Amino acid sequence: MPGSLPFYQKHQRHYDHDYRSSETQALVSKYRASSRSSSGYPAHTCTSGGYPAHTCNSGYAPHICTGHGLTSARTSTSRGLTASSYSGLEQSSQLTKRAKATHLAVDREHHIIGYVVPIFRGSLEFAGGYSGVEDSRLKATSASMWGQDHFTSGLEMERSEVSSRKVTIRESAERISLSKTIYENEEHNKRMNKDSLMHAPEFVIKPRSHTVWENQSVRLHCTLSGWPNPHVVWYKNNVTIDPIAHPGKYKIESSYSVHSLEIDRCDFDDTAQYHVSAMNAKGEQSAYASVVVKRFKGEMDTSAPSPRRSYPRVGLVSEYGITFKTHIVDTFGVSFGREGETMSLGCTVIIHPNLERYQPGVEWYRDDVLLAPSKWHQMHWSGDRATLTLTHLNKEDEGLYTLRVTTKSGYETYSAYVFVRDADAEVEGAPGAPLDVRCLDANKDYVIVSWKQPAVDGGNSILGYFVDRCEVGTNHWIQCNDTPVKFARLPVTGLVEGRSYAFRVRAVNKSGMSRPSRTSEPVAAVDAADRARVRGTSAPVTGQIIVTEEEPAEGVVPGKPLELEVTEATKNYVVLSWKPPGERGHEGIMYYVEKCVSGTDSWQRVNTEIPVKSPRFALFDLAEGKSYSFRVRCCNSAGVGEPSPPTEATTVGDKLDVPAAPERVVATRNTDTSVVVSWEKSRHAKDLVGYYIETSVVGSDTWEPCNNKPVPGSRFVCHGLVTGETYVFKVRAVNAAGISVSSQESEPVLVKAAIGGGIPHASPAPPFGISVLECVRDSMVLGWKQPAFVGGSDITGYFVDYREVIDGMEGQWHEANIQSVSDRAYRVCDLKENKKYQFQVRAANMAGVGIPSLPSNTFLCEEWTIAVPGPPHDLQVTEVRSSSLVLLWKPPVYQGRDAVNGFYVDIKEAGASEEAWRGINKKATDGKFIKIENLQEGEKYVFRVRAQNNAGVGNASEVTEPTLAETKAGTKEIMVDVDDDGVISLNFECSAMSAESKFVWSKNYEEISDTERIAVETKGSKAKASFLAPGEEDIGIYSCSVTHTDGASASYDLTAEELKKLLETSHDHKFPIIPLKSELAVELQEKGRVRFWLQAEKISANGKVDYVFNDNSLSAGEKYKMNFDKNTGVIEMIMESLTPKDEGTFTFQLQDGKATNQSSLVLIGDVFKALQKESEFQMKEWVRKQGPHFVEYLGFEVTPECCVILKCKVGNIKKDTVALWQKDGQDIKSDQQLSFTEGVLKLEIAQRGARAVAGTADTVDTVDDVTWRQLKISKKDAGVYNIVLKDDRGKDTSTLNLTDQGFRDMMNEVFSVIANSSTALKITSTDEGIRLYTFVSYYNDLLQVTWHYKDSAISFSDRIKSGVVGEQLWLQIKEPTEKDTGKYAIEFNDGKGGLRRTVELSGQAFDDAVAEFKRLKAAAIAERNRARVKGGLPDVVTIQEGKDLNLTCNISGDPVPEVTWLKNEREIVSDDHLLLKFESGKFASFIITKVNSADSGKYSILVKNKFGTESGEFTLQVTQGPVDLGVTSYLTDQDGNVMVGPNTTPPKKRTPATARTKQKPSDSPVPKTPPPGKQVDGRENVEQVKETGKTVTEEDPAETPPAPTATGTTPETPQHPELCDVAASPSGSPEEATAQ
Repeated sequence: MPGSLPFYQKHQRHYDHDYRSSETQALVSKYRASSRSSSGYPAHTCTSGGYPAHTCNSGYAPHICTGHGLTSARTSTSRGLTASSYSGLEQSSQLTKRAKATHLAVDREHHIIGYVVPIFRGSLEFAGGYSGVEDSRLKATSASMWGQDHFTSGLEMERSEVSSRKVTIRESAERISLSKTIYENEEHNKRMNKDSLMHAPEFVIKPRSHTVWENQSVRLHCTLSGWPNPHVVWYKNNVTIDPIAHPGKYKIESSYSVHSLEIDRCDFDDTAQYHVSAMNAKGEQSAYASVVVKRFKGEMDTSAPSPRRSYPRVGLVSEYGITFKTHIVDTFGVSFGREGETMSLGCTVIIHPNLERYQPGVEWYRDDVLLAPSKWHQMHWSGDRATLTLTHLNKEDEGLYTLRVTTKSGYETYSAYVFVRDADAEVEGAPGAPLDVRCLDANKDYVIVSWKQPAVDGGNSILGYFVDRCEVGTNHWIQCNDTPVKFARLPVTGLVEGRSYAFRVRAVNKSGMSRPSRTSEPVAAVDAADRARVRGTSAPVTGQIIVTEEEPAEGVVPGKPLELEVTEATKNYVVLSWKPPGERGHEGIMYYVEKCVSGTDSWQRVNTEIPVKSPRFALFDLAEGKSYSFRVRCCNSAGVGEPSPPTEATTVGDKLDVPAAPERVVATRNTDTSVVVSWEKSRHAKDLVGYYIETSVVGSDTWEPCNNKPVPGSRFVCHGLVTGETYVFKVRAVNAAGISVSSQESEPVLVKAAIGGGIPHASPAPPFGISVLECVRDSMVLGWKQPAFVGGSDITGYFVDYREVIDGMEGQWHEANIQSVSDRAYRVCDLKENKKYQFQVRAANMAGVGIPSLPSNTFLCEEWTIAVPGPPHDLQVTEVRSSSLVLLWKPPVYQGRDAVNGFYVDIKEAGASEEAWRGINKKATDGKFIKIENLQEGEKYVFRVRAQNNAGVGNASEVTEPTLAETKAGTKEIMVDVDDDGVISLNFECSAMSAESKFVWSKNYEEISDTERIAVETKGSKAKASFLAPGEEDIGIYSCSVTHTDGASASYDLTAEELKKLLETSHDHKFPIIPLKSELAVELQEKGRVRFWLQAEKISANGKVDYVFNDNSLSAGEKYKMNFDKNTGVIEMIMESLTPKDEGTFTFQLQDGKATNQSSLVLIGDVFKALQKESEFQMKEWVRKQGPHFVEYLGFEVTPECCVILKCKVGNIKKDTVALWQKDGQDIKSDQQLSFTEGVLKLEIAQRGARAVAGTADTVDTVDDVTWRQLKISKKDAGVYNIVLKDDRGKDTSTLNLTDQGFRDMMNEVFSVIANSSTALKITSTDEGIRLYTFVSYYNDLLQVTWHYKDSAISFSDRIKSGVVGEQLWLQIKEPTEKDTGKYAIEFNDGKGGLRRTVELSGQAFDDAVAEFKRLKAAAIAERNRARVKGGLPDVVTIQEGKDLNLTCNISGDPVPEVTWLKNEREIVSDDHLLLKFESGKFASFIITKVNSADSGKYSILVKNKFGTESGEFTLQVTQGPVDLGVTSYLTDQDGNVMVGPNTTPPKKRTPATARTKQKPSDSPVPKTPPPGKQVDGRENVEQVKETGKTVTEEDPAETPPAPTATGTTPETPQHPELCDVAASPSGSPEEATAQ
């Protein structure tokens, strides 16, 4: 390789293939000699594939075998496979053609003893012809020997055998020669094409771990394969083992593929991790093993004999029997260096006793990582001083350096921090150099290089980074990327397979380029997967290798790659990873990568020119923000396989975000030149590298980095500050995506020493209360109590010492633990059973280790066998209040026979006797804490705890210190809060904090470590624990305690119910909503304008509103008018009109700071159409109201008098406005002039519409009444009524439809008024039965009533009838019986539920009604049957003298009455002149022939029967008259009316003749009966008694029956009787009475 070799090649000789030590060369020569002697024939020895091999005899094809102590005897062949037989071993498997060889060698018991390495026939082209000749010769020889055995003599047989041996020897020599030729040809082919068989080192047998006793030897060995031959190096704890530096201690051997390390006479310092590293041009591999060296128990003094065989140790001193004390003095302090400088760190080590040539273990650590000697780190030990030299400082060298000096008695350490600043920039303003360059995921095709960003950016932000590479062995650096990358990771491609490279990184900003970083460790461009593809099987433990041939496999197209996934994705590149397919044949495969933009089916091959050799690939030049899918195909000489399943769509972009800034930076004093800075880690940050801390003197704007290497954690000590100056600090977080913005500045802090705070002793006081928690045969677990005084800072740990007590004599103290323990319990091991021990404990903090405690009591080391558990320990009292406190404890270390299942807590007053102990809990608690309540304020208490298992209750713990029950001044409780961002937090404030105090948060009294759920921050005297994602997992008791205080603590019980309420409040705060008084609504305004509006309950002056329609924002203009009154919160948007395009969803979006709200109104479908129609209507209404119009449209009302009035209210009228009424299109009334501007027009509906009568106005000058009067409303009044207002400004029409349903509604209102006017239902009696009746103020024929009996409708019959007489509605029950008793009701139907009147017909009411009915019935019968004169007699008859008079009247009565005629009150009898007749018991005739003046007088008729008497009378006046003109007969019908004879001509002038009848009641008391009625609509209509035609009785003489007239009509009763002329009949016969 041209050029100078790198330092690590010169030192390691990794690539020097010809390097061999003299010892190795001697071993090789010896092995060759033994191989020749064992085979008996000359053999050619070679090494193929890293395995040493020799050639054995073969009858067919050569093969290579390797074994340890195995001798080749004879080989037989089979088709395609050569099986070797050895002494005691045999393989006899037969394989057919094309069958796959087993590749494993087995013995007779089928145990694997080796593996077969096949060789293809293609490499033995010139051996094919020879094999057939050899086979035939063997057969001939065998046949000849068999024949000679039977047919020749002994001599011939001997000669034949000699000849056969010669032939065999000659053939063997030819075979050896042929094998040599074949081997040389193979070696030539290998050298001509190295890459075809080169492969990285691989461990066939790895070293295994060992555990040995002191002074024993141990040997680690391994078996390796690899080509070229790998170089092997052994390491101890990552430090190269140099046998020359430790003569006699280590022995390293390499016998071909077997490598070993032997450690002679192991001591305790040889306990370490060893590893062997193998490297060649194809890569590097390491294997690890551990060696553990055990000591004998107990101590040995110098004179005591060695427990084992002792071997002399050259140059070193034995440690047995000596106790060393180590002191590190003359130490190095905090150091500061600059890049490129050299720094030495040294300490003087004093070890007592001082033994000559004694060498302790000296180790150097940086940030707890062991340092190994290298180019950058050089260690030196001079016997009393340890030195570490850091050559050419880089920022990677910054950190905490620790020197550890180890002896058999323990170890001592010393630590100090080293700071490395950036070297001066080559260009002013250029950034600092990147650091910690590493190579990740190295393979054949690319290497991913990662680095860390520098802390110094030169005053300008870093634009990106350039990565350079250099091939190992050259000094030529090549830039890998053309444009700078901001992501601190980059895949580097274009590497040559098998070559090694180193990398460096440079940062660039607008000022220039930084210095390059420190060069990375070299890495080889090889694929680790190649080792898995090397054919063959790992050798078993025997190490035997059998090489045979195999038929070449036919070409197989590889299958689909497996498990393709995107392992890394940034905006610059995407890394894919997959696994090779299962089906791929025996030859190597390569890959093609294809990409496809999501949403398309177009696949594009990415690597069209060079196939990928490794199952990983990095893609560049992808469009940022686009989504891609990827797939991979395999290919070999047989073709290209099917693609793998595509990946999920991956969006190109940085998946890793720059971390958020840290929070709550707190700076506290530390020393005179340092400050401790702590902060809250960045929230939700991923893959954090660390933090950079910057500082600035208060008052200046200059910021300097405190560290140049990112530090993990959240605490850092900043050194190198000026005493007395005041500084502020800020922190930035770092990950691969970049550096976060700076945090907020910390509070200013004065640099001044703080540890101790003026206290003489800053280290802790000694612990106390040491007790045994568990004891076994060789160890004891101790527990102790925390010191009452912790010193100037928190306790960092404890150290335990022990000493043996023999017969009361204490021995020397020994350290039980080298490293401090944080718990107040520790297991002390390596004790002696049945021995007694004492213990002491020391506490340590930052100021140092305090003085030890007083020695404990003496404890016997014997195994505990009790069944019950041991005592709990570490009892702590917290949250002390005047009536309660919380007691904490830890469970017992010794569990007993069973697991602990509960605890009991006891309490007593301090100073009380032991009998005063009493239990707190009757039932065992399974927790490790308990809240004790009901304490007495001012009393001191002590506590203890006992554990329980299934076996019982164990011993009590140590008693706590007395605790006073009081609430100290300033004590505060934890408060829960929900901030404006909805973050739920627990807040605690402590006013008694010191500079060293800090808050400790716990859940269920266990310190919170899950930072993914709770974030803790501290600011001054306040602490906050915020829930990041509150859920059911967070339910529990949260407590907070403050260190370095007098027990300041509090707790909060977060229950499920409380969490639910907090989550609701959090949601309201996180997503605040502007409260609304009313949601978005719509209303119509004048002119049909549409107003959308809502009202917010409260909104500030900064509030704003977005108006949205169908997801489109609206703005004010001609169509939309927006108004926002922030005082009232009313928001409105007005539209002049609605069009079909306005159908959709209207939304008002409100925002007031963080608070938001929105309200939507959906106007689609019928809703929108209705609103649009209404808007158009309102527009028309506005136009209508510009002229005379109706303020209230035409309607009707029913007055209490049952009058139906149509009325409407009009407006905007003037004098010439005309109102026109119409019904069914016909004018019914017209008002030509209206004398008012606003008023009410009325129209009363009339049954007959002949004419209208105007009424008077209801109000003067404002209202006009137009009225039609009627008695009843009927169906004739149904119709469509219109009223039209018009003048020169226009007209308006109002219509009222009173047909069908409209008419029914009107009548229902009428019926309702009628029903409400009805009187209570009453009972009366008639001659027919009992009558129930009610009166209404107005009756209508359309009124429907229903009669009920016992809540059931009555079915009418002849016995039960209903009817109406005027305004009386009645129900008649004929011939009532007891069955008719009950509750009766009449129901008026008004279409709304009706009105019902009821009456109870029972009891006394029924009895009285029945009695009255019987009386009236008897009276009716008497009235009906009494004698009567029904009519026929006029009041006055004027007749001319000489004429005949004929009067006839009807008589009724049962029995037939007696008839008597009287003249002038004297009875007269019938004679020839005066003829009196009574025929058929009905007709009484009065005939006077040839009337003369003597006949004048007052006549009367008297009828009489047993029921009564009645009379009728008339006056006869005879006058002197002219010649007889004829005769007129006056006849009466059955009703008593005078009838004109058919042969007479009626006179022109009607002259009534009147007669008066008188009725005389009979002596029997017959009551009057009501007149008969007639049937009306199924009901009997009965005339009232006062009607015309009623018979006049003596009690009512004023009324007279109608007089007969010539026309036969019945005129009204005249006030004065008229005279009429009566002429005698010419014939002289008295047939008729004639009047003139």
